[in-house]
Amino acid sequence: MNKFTVLGCGSSLGVPRIDGFFGKCDPDNIKNYRTRCCAHIKFENLNILIDTSPDLRFQLIKNKINNINYVFYTHAHADQTHGINDLRAFYIKNKKRLDVFADRFTKKQLISTFGYCFKSNKGYPAILKMNNLKKKYIFRSNNKKLSIEAIMTQHGFIKSASYLINKKIFYGSDVSKIYKKDIKKLKNLKYFVIDCLREEYHPSHFNLDDMLKIVNLIKPKKTILTNLMSTLDYKYLKKKLPSNIIPAHDGLNFSI
Repeated sequence: MNKFTVLGCGSSLGVPRIDGFFGKCDPDNIKNYRTRCCAHIKFENLNILIDTSPDLRFQLIKNKINNINYVFYTHAHADQTHGINDLRAFYIKNKKRLDVFADRFTKKQLISTFGYCFKSNKGYPAILKMNNLKKKYIFRSNNKKLSIEAIMTQHGFIKSASYLINKKIFYGSDVSKIYKKDIKKLKNLKYFVIDCLREEYHPSHFNLDDMLKIVNLIKPKKTILTNLMSTLDYKYLKKKLPSNIIPAHDGLNFSI
C-alpha cells in the first residue's frame, strides 16, 4: 500500500522529555509518547523521508522501514536533522550515496555541521549527495505517479519547506505562517498535517487558535496536528476539537 506515515509528532524535546517530564500529558496513554517530527512516504518501491529526526533509528525500526531512497528536509533545526548520521546504514546497504534535498540555507547549514556526510575524508566515504531543492518533483513507478511540491512557509525568523503531495496531502511540521499566494494550492486537501505546538502564542509555530484559523480558511477534509508539546494531551485535544481535526500520534498513517 502506498502510504504516508507520521513517524514522530512531538515538539523539539519530545514527550516525555529526557528527564521524564510529561507535562499535562497522561503517561498511561501510549499516544502521548511522542518522538521528534519526521515523516515517511511509501510509494511503490520507493521510500522517501521528510527530515531525519534525532529519533530516526527508533522510528524506522518501529515502523519496519528497512530502506530509504530519498530525503527531503524542511529546515536545519536540530530536531529535524540530528538523526542524519543514521543514514549511513543505507549507504552501506545500497553501496551508493543517498540523495538529499534542501533549500539553500538548509543546505549550507547541513554541509557546515555534518560535512563528513557529504565529503569523503581519510578513509570515511561520503554517504550523502546534497541536491538543491526544486519546486516540484515527479516520481514514477509501475504506471503510477507521485508528485512532491515544496512550499516555503515561515517558521519564526527562518523559512521552512512544507510539502504538498499529489496535491492532496500537505505536510507542514514547523510553520508560523503560510503565504497567501500558496493558500489557493491547498483548497482541495484530503489531509492537512500541520504544526500545532501549544495553546499559548509562540513566535515560530502555529498555536491552537492559529491552526483553527487556517483550517477554517482552507477547509481540508481531515486535519492532523503535529509538533505537539507536552502541554497538549491526546484525549484533551480529541474532546476539544471537531471530529475532522485530530492530534497525530507516532505511527499514524493513511493511504496516498
